[in-house]
This record gives sequence, structure tokens and C-alpha cells, in this order.
Amino acid sequence: MASKEHANWSPYDNNGGTCVAIAGADYCVIASDTRMSTGYSILTRDYSKICKLADKSVMASSGFQADVRALQKNLAAKHLIYQHQHNKQMSCPAMAQLLSNTLYYKRFFPYYAFNVLGGLDNEGKGCVFTYDAVGSYERVGYSSQGSGSTLIIPVLDNQLKSPSPLLLPAKDAVTPLSESEAVDLVKDVFASAAERDIQTGDRLEIVVVNAGGIRREYVELRKD
Repeated sequence: MASKEHANWSPYDNNGGTCVAIAGADYCVIASDTRMSTGYSILTRDYSKICKLADKSVMASSGFQADVRALQKNLAAKHLIYQHQHNKQMSCPAMAQLLSNTLYYKRFFPYYAFNVLGGLDNEGKGCVFTYDAVGSYERVGYSSQGSGSTLIIPVLDNQLKSPSPLLLPAKDAVTPLSESEAVDLVKDVFASAAERDIQTGDRLEIVVVNAGGIRREYVELRKD
């Protein structure tokens, strides 16, 4: 007797969307679109993928948004414990290590989340950390994750190409752009990604972190 075809259930989904982060000399820009999809359907046009983890740490996440939410809650709880034990907020590099450990801890049943973490380091310089789903991470000058990352990264490479980490003496990874130039570049790459990637669009949320604090900005993207 021929076995019946079963629709295989999966605990994971990919809700699409795109995240970008750019580090500057004294600022960091973290941006993401607000579209949440499943396949060819839009679930909502107004879902923020950006989460403030600490005063100087902001995370943008694409992938499976249910796992992203679970991850955000987990990090918030761990950060609260840290604050009670150390009487201070976690620095961005410390949060970067915590995020790596949190993802790696669940490596056999991972959070299906692809994150970029941006903020300021202990010297007030912009920093960006980029991750895979199981906690492998790297500090870079800029990064992109999500469904539109394949369209955006070549443009960022072309405009900001960071020096090879193999070159000696080691050069700074931060981009030579001013804050406003970085924001303009982010607007351009998202407008381009929205043209070709069906899961990127609707609205762009830009978060800028600098010595003065955190600023938010929104730009409309195409809605088809």
C-alpha cells in the first residue's frame, strides 16, 4: 500500500525583511523595513524589527519573528540581571558577546534569527556586530541581514569597502562617512532593495545612536 503524502509541519517560518547597520567614528545607524511576510503574503506592513537592548545597544533582526521575540525577551531578562548585579548598563561589546552566547546555547534547536547589533563601544566609537543563527559573530564596519541582504551588501561593499582585517597595521573598520551621509546611503539601499525583493518594503525605520542618545526616523517605501 502506497504511503499517504503528509504535509510536513515545521516549527520555523521565514518572515522576510531586511536589516542594515553602519558604524561611524562617533555614531551608529541601524535600519530595517517594517514589512512582515510569509511566502507571497504580507502579514503586516507596520512591524518593527528593531529592538533597543540598552542605552547604547540596538539590535535589528530578520528571520522568524516568533523566535526573534523570544530572543529579545531572553536578552532583556539577562540585561536586567546584569544591571542589578553591576549597577550599570551593559556596553555594546558586552551585549555582543551575550547575544553570541545566547544563540550558541540553543545551537541544536536554534533561534531562526539573523541579527545585526549596533551601538557605541566604551570609547564612544560606532560598532556593528553581525551574526549567524547559532552565535558566530564578527565586529565589522557595516552589515546587512535578511531577504534583501544579497542586494544591499554589494552596494555597501562598493561604497564603504572596509580594509581587509589581514592587512597590517590593522586599520579602523568604521566608515569614513558622516552621520547624515550614512543615513542617506541607508535610504538609497533600501529604496533599491524594495524594487527587487518582494519581502522588503512598506516603510523604513532608521535608528541613529550617538553621544546624544537615540534618534528615530521613518521613510516610506513602495507598498507593492
